[in-house]
Amino acid sequence: MGAHGYLRYVALGDSQTEGVGDGDDLTGLRGWADRLAEHLARTGPEVRYANLAVRGRLAGEVRTGQLPAALELRPDLATVVAGVNDLLRPGFDADETAGHLEAVFAALTAQGARVATLTFPDVGRLTPLARPLAPRVHALNDRIRRAARRHGVTVAETAHHEVVTDPRLWSADRLHASPLGHARIAAAVADALALPGSDDTWTRPLPPLPVPTRLTAAAGELAWAGSFLGPWVARRVRGRSSGDGRIAKRPGLLPVERRGE
Repeated sequence: MGAHGYLRYVALGDSQTEGVGDGDDLTGLRGWADRLAEHLARTGPEVRYANLAVRGRLAGEVRTGQLPAALELRPDLATVVAGVNDLLRPGFDADETAGHLEAVFAALTAQGARVATLTFPDVGRLTPLARPLAPRVHALNDRIRRAARRHGVTVAETAHHEVVTDPRLWSADRLHASPLGHARIAAAVADALALPGSDDTWTRPLPPLPVPTRLTAAAGELAWAGSFLGPWVARRVRGRSSGDGRIAKRPGLLPVERRGE
């Protein structure tokens, strides 16, 4: 067993935990949970890791569709990150969403797992069109913190740091982290868990970017709306999800392949 004391790590969640934005469906998705597992494997090569996350899943679907499988795997470490898909829906209810997450926290911690989660950045700082969502993000983060305290869940407070809304940490769709963003999320969770070899360097800002002109910024917003917002709205209208027909990429506990940065 490594210095961290974990042998079985199971990740639950949606597209961020699945790894969307870090690789692709042809080459394979990596993502922050894979990167966290690699961190664990550096001092514990016997670590086994499962990833049950599927893109598009709501918090309630994580509870009903992933929690039973996670409990069967009996993890000693689990990460639970969901809720963004809920807050993007018109009928978002922060209490209902957090209630599903708390049920997952309660079940895993009752079985003896160490559980970690994180708070979400204000997406309005990424794109002006998302500014109306800020109250929802704050409400969900507040409830996640309270639920985590009740169950002894570790919270990586990514919401507090300016760097998390640096556009270089996000993919072109502004919904999923870029490879650099996934690396920072993994580092944030490792830091919150106080894993060997972790520190707070993930909070440090990147070198400043040139300030775009108003014309450039406006053109960027229009391009984003046409390429990503429009198709997303169309799926919602049709009752479709990006995760339709998909299953977990790593449903069983397997050895961790250690990769370089």
